[in-house]
Amino acid sequence: MRSLAVASPLPPAAAAVAARRRPRAASSFGREVGSQCWKYDLGQDRSLGGSLRIGQSQGSLHRQRLTNLLRPAAAAISVEQDEVNTYLPKGDMWSVHKFGGTCMGTPQRIQSVADIVLGDSSERKLVIVSAMSKVTDMMYNLVHKAQSRDDSYTISLEEIFEKHMAAAKDLLDGEDLARFLSQLHSDVSNLRAMLRAIYIAGHATESFSDFVVGHGELWSAQMLSYAIKKSGAPCSWMDTREVLVVKPSGSNQVDPDYLESEKRLKKWFSRQPADIVVATGFIATTAENIPTTLKRDGSDFSAAIIGSLVRARQVTIWTDVDGVFSADPRKVSEAVILSTLSYQEAWEMSYFGANVLHPRTIIPVMKDNIPIVIRNMFNISAPGTMICRQPTNDNGDLDACVKSFATIDNLALVNVEGTGMAGVPGTSSAIFSAVKDVGANVIMISQASSEHSICFAVPEQEVAAVSAALHVRFREALAAGRLSKVEVINGCSILAAVGLRMASTPGVSAILFDALAKANINVRAIAQGCSEYNITVVLKQEDCVRALRAVHSRFFLSKTTLAVGIIGPGLIGGTLLNQLKDQASVLKENMNIDLRVIGITGSSRMLLSDTGIDLTQWKELLRKEGEPADLANFVRHLSDNHVFPNKVLVDCTADTSVASHYYDWLKKGIHVITPNKKANSGPLDRYLKLRTLQRASYTHYFYEATVGAGLPIISTLRGLLETGDKILRIEGIFSGTLSYIFNNFEGTKTFSNVVAEAKEAGYTEPDPRDDLSGTDVARKVIILARESCLRLELSNIPVKSLVPEALASCSSADEFMQKLPSFDEDWAKQRSEAEAAGEVLRYVGVVDAVNKEGQVELRRYKKDHPFAQLSGSDNIIAFTTSRYKEQPLIVRGPGAGAEVTAGGVFCDILRLASYLGAPS
Repeated sequence: MRSLAVASPLPPAAAAVAARRRPRAASSFGREVGSQCWKYDLGQDRSLGGSLRIGQSQGSLHRQRLTNLLRPAAAAISVEQDEVNTYLPKGDMWSVHKFGGTCMGTPQRIQSVADIVLGDSSERKLVIVSAMSKVTDMMYNLVHKAQSRDDSYTISLEEIFEKHMAAAKDLLDGEDLARFLSQLHSDVSNLRAMLRAIYIAGHATESFSDFVVGHGELWSAQMLSYAIKKSGAPCSWMDTREVLVVKPSGSNQVDPDYLESEKRLKKWFSRQPADIVVATGFIATTAENIPTTLKRDGSDFSAAIIGSLVRARQVTIWTDVDGVFSADPRKVSEAVILSTLSYQEAWEMSYFGANVLHPRTIIPVMKDNIPIVIRNMFNISAPGTMICRQPTNDNGDLDACVKSFATIDNLALVNVEGTGMAGVPGTSSAIFSAVKDVGANVIMISQASSEHSICFAVPEQEVAAVSAALHVRFREALAAGRLSKVEVINGCSILAAVGLRMASTPGVSAILFDALAKANINVRAIAQGCSEYNITVVLKQEDCVRALRAVHSRFFLSKTTLAVGIIGPGLIGGTLLNQLKDQASVLKENMNIDLRVIGITGSSRMLLSDTGIDLTQWKELLRKEGEPADLANFVRHLSDNHVFPNKVLVDCTADTSVASHYYDWLKKGIHVITPNKKANSGPLDRYLKLRTLQRASYTHYFYEATVGAGLPIISTLRGLLETGDKILRIEGIFSGTLSYIFNNFEGTKTFSNVVAEAKEAGYTEPDPRDDLSGTDVARKVIILARESCLRLELSNIPVKSLVPEALASCSSADEFMQKLPSFDEDWAKQRSEAEAAGEVLRYVGVVDAVNKEGQVELRRYKKDHPFAQLSGSDNIIAFTTSRYKEQPLIVRGPGAGAEVTAGGVFCDILRLASYLGAPS
C-alpha cells in the first residue's frame, strides 16, 4: 500500500490536475479543498492508478481504505500559516442572493440568474447556488448504487456528465467553456474512481458520500460565475468548504462555527477579492477539514450563515413562488401572498410544515436582524415576502393577528389517562422518556390543569412503538388502576394558526373556534403556548382540509364564503340566479361576502363546478355542458367540495320528494334554504325532527319565503316570540294570487275573467285550481301555527275551497277554465251581498293560538278594514299578541311573483352569511 497526500480525496492523476489549477497567490492548497489536504490510501486496484491483488482480505482492506479516506494528513498545511491580509468588508454594501435547484435547472435559467445578479445595484453581491434541478438526488443515487454493487452507477454518472456538459455548451463559449469542461472531465474521472472504490468495498462513510454529492453545487457555481463574467463584470466563485466550518449537533443536523468560518472567509476574501462572489450552497467542512453538508435545505442555511458573516443588508431567497402564502395553495386555492412575516412567525410556519424556510435558516440572520426576502425568479415583478424582526401592522385589524395557517397530516393522538397521575411528580417525565427511547417525534402536547390526562401527537408510523413502550413502562400502574388507559386515536391532523400579534389580543381564539364550529368540525385537542405565537388544534384528518379552508376563509378572504347549490332553475330559481349574478360583486366588495354557485340542477340536467359557475351564461352552460340530473350526485358534489367550507342547498322547487331530504342534508353539515312549503307543512313528526336537528347543530335551515315570499313574516313572528310576547291570533291574506283575484273582482268583471287575467299575468299556477283550492294557504297557516308552538297537522285545518265541486274532477286546466264561467252568477251574487253591506270579499287564513286551531275560508271585511285596502297581489298579515292586542301588528307587501319570492330566498342566503360571520 502506498500513501499520498493530495488536495482532495482524488486519485493521483486528479491531484496533478488540481495542482495545475492551484492559484499562485495561495501558499496552501488553496481553493480546491479549503487549504487542507487529506490522506488517501491507495490500493493496487488498477482503476485507482495501481493494481489490486485479489485475495480473501479484499473487502476488509477496502473498508479500511475508505475509513481512512478523508483522514487529515499529518503534513497538511493549515490556513493559519498563510501570511495574508485578512480584511473583510462588512455591512449594508453586501446583498446575498440564494438560487435553488429549480432556478438553476437549465442553461436559460442560469443566464436569467446571472441577469438578476447583474441587475442588483448593491455595491457587493454574494450569490449562493444549489446544484442543478434533481442533480443532488442523482448524486445520492450514485452512492447508493455503488454501495449496493449495482454497476449501473457508471451509466448514471455519465448522464450527470452529459447534463452538465450540454448546459455548459449552451451557456458558455471560448476559454471559459474550455476551462469548465476541463474541470468537469477531471471531476467526473475522479468520481468514477471513487465510486469504484465504494463499489468494491460495498460501503461509504457519510463524509465520503457528502463529498461526492457536493459536486453538483461546485459545477453550478462555476457555470454561473463564468456566465456573469461574460458580461464583463468581475466575479469569483467560492467552494464554501474552504470557508464554512460546522459541528455535528445531533440527528442529521450541524451547527455553524461562526468564529472559525469568519476567520476562513477573511482569508479567502484576501486572496480573491471581488464585487460579485458566487458560492456553493449546501456543502461545508468540519473542524477536522472533512467535507460535509448542511443537510437537506442546506443551501438556504448557507445563504443565511454567509449573510450573517458579512452582516449583509438583506438575504434574498429566489424560488418559484411569489412569496409565502397564508396557507398551502394546494389545499386552499385562494391563499394570499403575505407581504411581511416576523422571524418567529416564519419559524412557527416552517415547523408546522409550511413551505417557507427550514427553521434553522432563520437563526443566523435573526441574531443580526438581517431581513430575508422570498421572491419568485420567474416573476420578478412580484415584491415577495419579507421576513424580519417586527413587521408593521398596516391596518390594525383583528384578523391581521393571524398571519397564516399550516397543517400536518398522518398523525396519531396518544392519550394517557388516570386518576393516579394527578399530583404525582415525574409522570410526564416517565411518559416522554419512554417516547424518547423509541425515537418518536412528539409534535404537540396538551395537558389539562387537573393532571388527569396527558395527550400528545406523534407521526402515525411511530405510534405503534410509542404505545407498546408506554404499556411496558406503565404495566404496573395500568394493572393497579392508577392509570386507566393508554389510548391511541389514529387518523388525525394538526391545524396551526400562526401570528405574532395573537399574543394578548382578545378574540382571536374565539374567531378561530367559531369558524371551526360553523363548519361543523370537531376539535380533538388544543394547545397554545404562553408566547401565543400559535394556536394548535388536533382534528380528524378527513376534516383537515375543510377546517383549513374554513378558518382561512374567515381570516383572509371574505367574512363568509358560501358554496351554493341551486335545485330547480325554473321561474323562481332562474330569477334567483340572475339576482346573484347582478349582486355578487357588490356583496364581495361592500360586505365581504363571497357567494359561489357550484351546482345547478333541474329535473333533467345538472351543471357542476368546483370553484363557481359563470352566472352570466348559466343557461347556455346548463344546456351545453350539463350532465343527466342526479340529485344524490349533486348533493355529493356539494358535500365533498373542499374549496369552500360552508355549503348551502337552495331548493326552489315545490317538490315533496326534494323536501324529504332536508334532514339528511342538514345532518351532513349542509345548510338549507327554501321557499318550498312541503317540509314544514308535512307530517308533524318530520317537521319536529327537522327543527330539533336545526337547533342542536350549527347547520341552518331558513324558509322565510315559504309564507310571505319576500315579506318578513317568519322573522317577525320569531322576533315576537323570542322577546317574550305571546301570540293570540294570526290572520292574513297569504296568497298573492287570491289577493289579486279578489282585489280585482269588482264592478262588472266576472269571476272567471279575473281568474283568466291572473293566469295570463303569471300569478296563478299552470292549473289555477292549485291556488283556488286553498291548500297553499292552508300550508302557510300550518307553518305559522307550528312556529307559534301549536302541534297541528295539515288535516286539522278546515279549508273552504273556491273550486266548485263540479269542476274539481276536470281533466285539465283548460277544461276547468272553459267551464268556470258557468259559476260566475254565484260569485256575482256573493259580491253583491257584500257590497250591499259595505264589505269586500277576502280569502284568508287564520291561526287561533288561544283555541289552538286554524282555518282557511272566504270572509267579508268592512271597507275601512286594512284587509280591504289592498291592491294588486299584495299580502297582508295581522299579528294580535299580548303587546299588540288593541292594534295588531301589520305586515303588508307584494306576496307573489318570481322577483319578490327569489328576493326572499336571497335575503335568507344573506342572513345565513351573517350567521356564519359576515357583517350585519
